Amino acid sequence: MFITFEGIDYSGKSTQAMLLHEFLMHNKMKSILLREPGGTNISEKVREILLDRKHIEMTTITEFLLFSASRSQLVSQVIKPHLEKDYIVICDRYYDSSTAYQGFGGEIDLRKIFSVNEFAAGGLKPDITFLIDITPAEAFKRTSGSKDRMENKAIKFYNRVQKGFLKLANLNKRRFVVLNGILSVNQIHTRIIEIVNKKLNIKNND
Repeated sequence: MFITFEGIDYSGKSTQAMLLHEFLMHNKMKSILLREPGGTNISEKVREILLDRKHIEMTTITEFLLFSASRSQLVSQVIKPHLEKDYIVICDRYYDSSTAYQGFGGEIDLRKIFSVNEFAAGGLKPDITFLIDITPAEAFKRTSGSKDRMENKAIKFYNRVQKGFLKLANLNKRRFVVLNGILSVNQIHTRIIEIVNKKLNIKNND
């Protein structure tokens, strides 16, 4: 099974992805936790370029194509081989982030976004996508320290991104599960486990 986690920055999606991975490992399920961009040597190099605050001249199209290139490498080198070995693959972000950030946020033609997403991912779609929904105003109350290049974008941009995620969830109701990001970490985790349990018929060993 291929499970992805989506949401704006500071939504708590990375925490939930990690907690699900730990739960599956605890229950002796074969699981691997990945992140985008990253997950391979090449993809991690691309990540460094994308998040470097010095690259302020980067265009939105360049940004999108770099994310897509990183994803293509991750899918072919890690995700597909692990799915073939019956792993549950958990990915912190996938192509829905590109659609929300560079499509809705960066206002690139969505038809082109969808086309490149399909091409770069080799047609691989998640089985479940958990969207941790939270407003940008609430999310950025959680910030601390310096921000990377992506996190430095304006609040108007993040408002478009959040609305974009919700539109994607509405268009893909069979795949998306929208969770209230204001709830506690444990409340969100419990709901995620309930849904995954139904899909995989896992018995909690606790």
